[in-house]
Amino acid sequence: MGDAGEGLVDAESRLAERMEEREQEKRKAKQAGKGADPERARQLESFRLARTEMQSQLELTTHDARKEQLKQAIAELDRRITELAG
Repeated sequence: MGDAGEGLVDAESRLAERMEEREQEKRKAKQAGKGADPERARQLESFRLARTEMQSQLELTTHDARKEQLKQAIAELDRRITELAG
């Protein structure tokens, strides 16, 4: 009779463990759904870094044509950043 009782306890224990695992899976799925798209976040960060680099170049550049190119590039990056962040 002791063996049957142990089997029942084991089954209840496994059931409780499985229910806990499913709850954790549900929580992870909700968090993943709320989180930003990783590709979008990577692209946004890339644009921000490029903008920072171009701003540094603009501050150091003395040639007028190059300054204009950098200003246009920065404006385009600003547009893309706004588009992705929005």
